[in-house]
Amino acid sequence: MTFAAFSSPLRQRLLTLGLAAVGTAVFWLADLPLPFLFGPMSACLIAALLGAPLKGFGQVSVGARTILGVAVGASITPALFAQLPAMAASVALVPLYIALIGLIGVPFFRRVWGFDAPTAYYSAMPGGLQDMVIFGTEAGGNPRALALIHGTRILIIVTLAPIFLTLVYGAGLTNPIGAPAASLPLQELGLMVAAAFIGWKGGERIGLFGASILGPLIVTAALSLTDLIHTRPPREAILFAQFFIGCGIGVQFTGITLAEIRKVVAAGVAYVMLLAVLAALFTVVVTALGLGHPVEAFLAFSPGGQAEMTVLAIVTGADLGFVITHHLTRILLVILGAPIVARLITKRRPGA
Repeated sequence: MTFAAFSSPLRQRLLTLGLAAVGTAVFWLADLPLPFLFGPMSACLIAALLGAPLKGFGQVSVGARTILGVAVGASITPALFAQLPAMAASVALVPLYIALIGLIGVPFFRRVWGFDAPTAYYSAMPGGLQDMVIFGTEAGGNPRALALIHGTRILIIVTLAPIFLTLVYGAGLTNPIGAPAASLPLQELGLMVAAAFIGWKGGERIGLFGASILGPLIVTAALSLTDLIHTRPPREAILFAQFFIGCGIGVQFTGITLAEIRKVVAAGVAYVMLLAVLAALFTVVVTALGLGHPVEAFLAFSPGGQAEMTVLAIVTGADLGFVITHHLTRILLVILGAPIVARLITKRRPGA
């Protein structure tokens, strides 16, 4: 198959957009779950594996994530703060969770798959994809391997989590994701747009990690707590975010080679299986101790991306506050601790 006609970035993006739209339509017509997430993700993944020259949408995709930040921020209400003491015990398990991931994951990538120390460490850490690639590269790791391993992690978790939620917990994926834009007050829509943009760009300006999500989350939370916003973004905006998140997952595999599939992707798949066992163990513990409901506990300890887990929390009707509090804790600890621990590992292994 030849794609010579798609040599320019614009044409590659148009190809990506067209394939994603077709994937969405196929999933929609076949009445498959989450067509705006799984449709573009599946279409772009298949095309990437076939060698199509796909290209991501840059700032458009980043901007789409701000919608999820606003959605989470809108769920932060005085009632949520009243629940925080009840979450404390399960949140306290997150550092142990991360420590076990590191103790299992680093030797796994280092000794079983032969990665160098920085690549092994940042491949094991369940942080944000972009953050782990950036930090890992700065530490001397392999950026391509890091991108593929974390892309594989997110792809598998996003694909299997809904199946697990449906079959094991009986959770539906049909919870209303938001009211139509036409039914929401114009003033609140305007405040949401402002919160998304100001939070995103303001967060970037001060160097906030995950600025596209956390910045809008913080600004919207302030608006919610001051009784200026009472609802999450409209249905159309959530679907828009799902579409570009799906595209982004599939596009990660553009240009992949057979050698990368055999080593890097295979390592990522095997590692996700280990993470799944660990996440299941913590889900059982949290549930058995009465620290959280099964669906919320599963989503809170699933080592997927924050944006993807937010989408699943919304469509299952899970407690967004509970799920995101755990993910924010995990990501914060990984982001702050990863560079320190990686530096210690590198010093101990100067020949790595």
